[in-house]
Amino acid sequence: MQLPRVYPLTDVQLSGLSHAEQVRLLSRGGASLIQLREKRMAAAEFHEQAKAAKQSGVQLIINDRVDIALAVGASGVHLGQDDMPPEAARKLLGPQSIIGYSTHNVDQAISAAKLPIDYLAIGPIFSTMTKSDTAPVLGLEGLRAVRRAIGEFPLVAIGGITSANAREVIDAGADSVAVISALLSAANITTATRSLLHFLQ
Repeated sequence: MQLPRVYPLTDVQLSGLSHAEQVRLLSRGGASLIQLREKRMAAAEFHEQAKAAKQSGVQLIINDRVDIALAVGASGVHLGQDDMPPEAARKLLGPQSIIGYSTHNVDQAISAAKLPIDYLAIGPIFSTMTKSDTAPVLGLEGLRAVRRAIGEFPLVAIGGITSANAREVIDAGADSVAVISALLSAANITTATRSLLHFLQ
């Protein structure tokens, strides 16, 4: 899988905007692969927002919810260590869907690279306020260790990544940086997205 340099995640609480509106602003800035992350919203409402977000035409990845990904025809799902096993998700979604998988250390990354997934995420690289139940911070050296361990397997780095440190993260071995606050807390989400993509070209 060819990952884009910037992989935005939506956050309704942080942005104060619907998932569809966030996707619209992010895609206008050039984002081509966007993850809808929702931990609190009722399933029916999330389904409606995901359906509306899909009208943007970008590749949408649904966090955790294989059922909603199937229902709205999303491009795929992103699964955590405690979510549906990737093998089961692959059977439900089929060979064309994108499946991403979260890992938090070298051993998990090595195991994940053998699963029927398209990319793995590693983090947190730096400390982050966006997620409360985070694993220990890996740092850039931890990211380098993961890259050495998994070879060329597509790798997304997540956790505390900003415009100030994103280049270091790419240089340390990530194919893509997952960003939330760096874009959604900006005065202009579209401009911030465009600027980060340009910076990482």
